[in-house]
Amino acid sequence: MKVTIDGQEIEVEPGTTILQAARMIGGDLVPPAMCYYSKLKGSGGKCRCCLVEVSKGSDADPRPMPKLMASCVTGCMDGMEVNSTASPRVEEARKSVTEFLLINHPLDCPVCDQAGECDLQNLSFQHGKSETRFIEEKRTFEPEDIGDKIQLHMNRCILCQRCVQVADQLTDGRVHGVMNRGDHAQISTCISTAIDNEFSGNMIDVCPVGALTDKTFRFKSRVWFNKPYNAHRNCDKCCGKTTVWMFGDEIQRVTARKDEYHEVEDFICNTCRFDKKDVKDWVIEGPRKFEKFSVINRNKYAIHPPKVEIQTEDQILLGREQDMKKISMVDVPLKTNGNSKS
Repeated sequence: MKVTIDGQEIEVEPGTTILQAARMIGGDLVPPAMCYYSKLKGSGGKCRCCLVEVSKGSDADPRPMPKLMASCVTGCMDGMEVNSTASPRVEEARKSVTEFLLINHPLDCPVCDQAGECDLQNLSFQHGKSETRFIEEKRTFEPEDIGDKIQLHMNRCILCQRCVQVADQLTDGRVHGVMNRGDHAQISTCISTAIDNEFSGNMIDVCPVGALTDKTFRFKSRVWFNKPYNAHRNCDKCCGKTTVWMFGDEIQRVTARKDEYHEVEDFICNTCRFDKKDVKDWVIEGPRKFEKFSVINRNKYAIHPPKVEIQTEDQILLGREQDMKKISMVDVPLKTNGNSKS
């Protein structure tokens, strides 16, 4: 089947979704996704961030689809034409969805461990507005320990349900899920139950925001101060392929490797994630390649900012050279015990 997205045509297999086809093309036309996860069955269709405009349904039925469609759950048809970034209607819809996701989300970026690698931060950087129209009181929850190594901040949660699907598909017994309904819905564990299984740490990696955080890394360092390296070890529980985040010669945290869409390539066990923090435990392969679209490396890879020129009045800098000479004591004789030294 042939599908055209923003004027670029590609051939795909039957059953391919629009989002998957867009990722095959790559570039800026790929819709953002907060709930879809290619490694998790049944994910997608919840956050509405990946909305696109289908201007032509197919060669058999060329009529446009009247509503914007969630690209992560909409299958491709032969001859379909899709507008992603090329549609002002889509751009406005994504701004509205971003505004909706930020209604209850607190401004925790200065203290959140996810800052710098947060998908919601990246989304708001591209589609967010500088002001909010929400004047009602935000819903709040107390931080909750849902395991000995994991802390839940429900205030930051956007209910993408990735962590629930990870527990369903990687473990035998899931003990947490979505409680209540509507605007009272929240992620929590069952009564008097803690999450305790060997792959529970993967919930931290799939969480697109800072709702699930690693207690062993909590408040240790900002992510942009660490240097990520791909590393591996022989492990009898998982693949053993990870990314170690180092500050000097110290490993501060261990995560699974992620691709350019922030999706885990291979899930790892808790032993590799939490218990192996010694450099001797790992074979360091080399620096991890950063994805281009990210808040922390926006000015390094994606754009070239113009040179900043400060316009000032000439009188403001008068006497500046004389002051600098006085401060640095250039050519000022220093007298000590009657001897003059310069």
